[in-house]
Amino acid sequence: MQQFEAELSWQRGAQPFLDNRYSRAHAWSFDGGLRVPASSSPLSVPLPMSDPAALDPEEALVASVSSCHMLFFLSLAARAGHVVDDYRDRAVGTLDKNADGKMAMTSIVLRPAISFADGTRPDAAQLDALHHAAHAQCYIANSIKADVVIERSA
Repeated sequence: MQQFEAELSWQRGAQPFLDNRYSRAHAWSFDGGLRVPASSSPLSVPLPMSDPAALDPEEALVASVSSCHMLFFLSLAARAGHVVDDYRDRAVGTLDKNADGKMAMTSIVLRPAISFADGTRPDAAQLDALHHAAHAQCYIANSIKADVVIERSA
């Protein structure tokens, strides 16, 4: 068993609270000293109570799924002899009502664009197998209910 920690900090300061117009800006801190400005999404809580420059939980979830998939893909590609030169993904998460009528991240679409070193590019079937295996091993994707779809470029 492994455990991972994140620290969250928010302070009200002098702003009112009971009117529900307080700032949602806060910070996430991680081991190694990384501190990330965070906030609710302006799509969920309007400005100025949200900070559009900060990372919101919805974006963080989408990025976590994308990152986890990429890390497993890179490992699997290396093991299979495919040299990855560049990996980019423009992942999109959809927040909608789920089958129970609750707001949830209902799908996350990954769109990896991958460049391989000359002579090491997998064929289409191998590339599909690498993505399938990466998805199956991604413990972030295995931890959520949202559908995760990989749309690869040709």
